[in-house]
Amino acid sequence: MISVYPVFESLDISPVTRLRPAPLRQTRFVLDTHLGRLAAYLRMFGFDTLYRNDYDDPALADISVNEHRILLTRDRQLLMRKQITHGYFVRETQPKKQLLEVLTRFDLFSTQQPFTRCMHCNGEIAPVDKDKIESHLMPRTKAWRNEFRQCKQCHKIYWKGTHYQRMQQLITSINQHNELHHVFHK
Repeated sequence: MISVYPVFESLDISPVTRLRPAPLRQTRFVLDTHLGRLAAYLRMFGFDTLYRNDYDDPALADISVNEHRILLTRDRQLLMRKQITHGYFVRETQPKKQLLEVLTRFDLFSTQQPFTRCMHCNGEIAPVDKDKIESHLMPRTKAWRNEFRQCKQCHKIYWKGTHYQRMQQLITSINQHNELHHVFHK
């Protein structure tokens, strides 16, 4: 129950799980060198995620502050830098559990947009005509696939092959875990 003042009117909000439909911000991340697989997973789920294994601590801190990105790290010392305003220490050590931890901690399940970011460079991916990329395809891919997406930044080409099916299974599994979590914690 919630009471509204000064009129002293009570409203039952128990059926409401959210007070707003989506976060009022765009969630963007920068990750330290220990979280490479998590970076790929966050990109797979459609989150703007910067990662390079050669970022040093000062560079990570500067990127976080200057680009308004949440710093995800396994290094507590890095989070102690006074310039860091938005950071999170990832507790899990297994990448799939790290993904679930971050999605839960930042309430990102409703804002995911799978397969919209390049897992390699973080660029946006968009549909591309087969004839524009045909010369870059392997013969079997060219023969069996007709729908393709391409990164606008690094030009990597994507299609719905066996990797796609495994990634889709991971996305479904993570989302089902979240749904079960909400059922048991109501």
